[in-house]
Amino acid sequence: MHTTVHLLADAPAQLLPARELMAFTLASHIILVPMGVALPLITLVMHYRGLRHDDPTALLLARRWSAVMAVQFAVGIVTGTVLSFEFGLLWPGLMGRWGDVFGIGFGVEAWAFFLEAVLIAIYLYGWRRLKPRTHFLLGLPLPAVALMGAFGILAANSWMNTPQGFSLDPEGNPVDVNIWKAIFTPMFGPQYWHFVVGMLLTAGYVVAGVYAVGWLRGRRDHYHRLGFAVPFTLAAVATPVQFMLGDSIARSVFHKQPVKFAALEIVWETGTHVPEYMFGRLHPDGSVSGGIKIPQLDSILAGFSPDTKVIGLSSVPESDRPTATQATIAHWAFDLMVVIGSVLVLLALWYALVWFRHRRLPGSPWFYRGAACAGVASVLAVECGWVATEVGRQPWIVYQNMRVAEAVTATRSTSLWIMFGLVVVVYVFVFGSFLAVLLKMRTGWRLADAQQAAGGAAGAPETDTPYGPRPPVPAGGAPPADGGAGPSEGGRS
Repeated sequence: MHTTVHLLADAPAQLLPARELMAFTLASHIILVPMGVALPLITLVMHYRGLRHDDPTALLLARRWSAVMAVQFAVGIVTGTVLSFEFGLLWPGLMGRWGDVFGIGFGVEAWAFFLEAVLIAIYLYGWRRLKPRTHFLLGLPLPAVALMGAFGILAANSWMNTPQGFSLDPEGNPVDVNIWKAIFTPMFGPQYWHFVVGMLLTAGYVVAGVYAVGWLRGRRDHYHRLGFAVPFTLAAVATPVQFMLGDSIARSVFHKQPVKFAALEIVWETGTHVPEYMFGRLHPDGSVSGGIKIPQLDSILAGFSPDTKVIGLSSVPESDRPTATQATIAHWAFDLMVVIGSVLVLLALWYALVWFRHRRLPGSPWFYRGAACAGVASVLAVECGWVATEVGRQPWIVYQNMRVAEAVTATRSTSLWIMFGLVVVVYVFVFGSFLAVLLKMRTGWRLADAQQAAGGAAGAPETDTPYGPRPPVPAGGAPPADGGAGPSEGGRS
């Protein structure tokens, strides 16, 4: 305990506000990332379905989702720009010494960002202005560009976890940089695919959750069934894949970052037959309180055998490992992510069983309650994954090469706290505006649908499908026989 207090006392005063500010902005930005990475793909899948089946409802959903995609991208511009400035302002030691090694990842992300902005503008402009096939083909590069942006960010982060592709001169500065080795580090592959599938899963559940709520409120027309089925199916397919990728990346951490693995699993002493703790709290003396202890399971999960040797936190000096509190935070985040993933697998299996047995969507309200919660839960899992990755690496900002305290700015802590407060105020305004715009868009869409159901003016913006008039609505306001864009009960989501 005395050593821990001594280490904290030696830390620069500005380290805490710099960490809190970076954590807040990252945690806020990452909420938008799943939609930015995966919503273009989900939208294009719906767009393709609309063209292939000549379904005006599918085309209408794709058009509305593309509008949400554009608004989300605009908000992401703000939060992403703040993050890019913070790397230089808060961590000049990192960027000054190592920027030439791993900065290529940020360069790739910047190019992808601008290209995605252009493609989104073209895609939005193309509705009703381009031929349907041409418009769809022009939208196809969007998912690839989104993945390219993720490629750049994950290349930089995986390098920070397993740095390579350089040599050090006598002063400790990197020389002889090999860009390809710096990009394709040992952790890049596991991190990238785990991230990409996680984004698809999360975005799918978030979008489907909106229509699950509509289903629970009695809106069970073709519009809501289709709006739920397409994104949920994509997410359900991705869920077991993500579960396996999560197991794979945990094993990669075991081999490449054994001290981080020890923190994630709160392992104190090196040894075999190591138990697994579900939750629980690690104390500075190495004892664990609370949680559920499962004998030998940690060794089995790490190496498929109870005889697998697991490195403990006590095997390295205290200055080179996370504190007991940091290890507990990383452990809880990791376990919560695993629990959420396991529940989502069960939900996906429920969906698959009903579909393969009856060729229809589940009818139980409990399923749709679970689906409505799945979006929030998957976002929480993304946040937990980030916490586990970053907190588990402490005290290193570049694993085993630079500590966080060495990289932090020399700016006074008071100034950083003031900056933190201003950023919080700005983010509350930005995200509040984002929510207000989405609610206003939803209200406009519901009014347009109500007008269409009542036989309103044909020239209203949303009374036609993106590529032409809707099928005529039969007398009495019943949906068309083909399940087209008929009225909903109480409006649409």
